[in-house]
Amino acid sequence: MVMRVFVAGGTGVLGRRLVPQLLARGHQVTATTTSAAKLGLLADLGADGAVMDGLDAASVGEAVAKAQPEVIVHQMTGLSLTHAGQLDMKHPGRYFANTNRLRIQGTDHLLAAAEAAGVSQFVAQSNATANGIHEDGRTKPEEGPLDLHAMPAAYAVAMEPLCHLEDVVLSAGGAALRYGWFYGPGATDDQVELIRKRKFPIIGGGTGYWSWVHLDDAASATVLAVEQKASGVFNIVDDEPVPVSEWLPYLAQCAGAKRPMRIPRWLGRRLAGEQTVTMMTEGRGSSNAKAKRELGWELRYPSWRQGFKEELA
Repeated sequence: MVMRVFVAGGTGVLGRRLVPQLLARGHQVTATTTSAAKLGLLADLGADGAVMDGLDAASVGEAVAKAQPEVIVHQMTGLSLTHAGQLDMKHPGRYFANTNRLRIQGTDHLLAAAEAAGVSQFVAQSNATANGIHEDGRTKPEEGPLDLHAMPAAYAVAMEPLCHLEDVVLSAGGAALRYGWFYGPGATDDQVELIRKRKFPIIGGGTGYWSWVHLDDAASATVLAVEQKASGVFNIVDDEPVPVSEWLPYLAQCAGAKRPMRIPRWLGRRLAGEQTVTMMTEGRGSSNAKAKRELGWELRYPSWRQGFKEELA
């Protein structure tokens, strides 16, 4: 069934992969950007473009009302160089400031606009990197809300806004897609550049597990959530959670870089901050079983090993 889909944040790294997949399935897409200079990009992708300020309720309401969508997909973040500056995990409150506002006020504005326009279906970007530690010490299922009490304190800056986002989206009957760590066109450029300069070391034992997902797989899961009118929480990750000590040297190898250095935790805290140390030493992977089972999701890149190699070939 052809649907009118409103993608808020259509020029982000995921939006640029999502819009073409929606169009390829026959859907009509209106996608937003904060800059009129990027309307040409959206036109090239085949979408109707709209300039929208996600933090301005009037701007959001006007854009949604004009598009008359049947479903809204919330992919707004503020992590680009323009909005967040250089990658700075040592100061997460500063680096994530715009994204956090978009996950709170931006989400509220979109939901209010959806209600005013009679849009009942809502899909939003969440995050799978810190929703507690599962009993097997490795993977985390979707069941249950994000639990700040089960998370390391260092995650609170970024996770409190996600708790709000999930609470209000799920209360409205929508779907929250907890994406893993993105890689793919434009998603890991900053990290790869640091790796090549040997400025991305393994901290401690590199024992933290990460779950990755290629942008194209994240987009295909999002299309399925739209088409199946999904509700609830889904982890959108690949099949192979992996410790930092394994994926980081492999990514360096794929990038033609020297093997990453190792530094102790105390030095990692000084150089990169507590949140980075926690992610690299205590992170846990996520299970994608529910997305596969309920959405019928099939991954093009089941493993980051294949994806990293192809991406940097």
